[in-house]
Amino acid sequence: MEELTGKQRRYLRGLGNQLKATVYVGKEGITEGILKSIEENYNTGELIKIRIERGCPLDRREAGQQLAEQTQSHLIQVIGQTVLVYRPDPDEPEIILPA
Repeated sequence: MEELTGKQRRYLRGLGNQLKATVYVGKEGITEGILKSIEENYNTGELIKIRIERGCPLDRREAGQQLAEQTQSHLIQVIGQTVLVYRPDPDEPEIILPA
């Protein structure tokens, strides 16, 4: 998976502002259910906002990194308790990134 440029990350952060968190990581941490939920969300979109609840045993940055690695995604942003991850659709990408 190729790295994203700063311009592309900024563009994705801008798109992420309008999103609502659709996946919540709680006191159980990163489970198979969480990973399955993320995969299901990737079926409907390429950009996902994940909320790391305060009871999560992992640090928010560590959780974001692990989620990105385990789902083969790009970690775009960790701000507050929210993580933004991106994985382009291999067949028909919806989001066209700037060059």
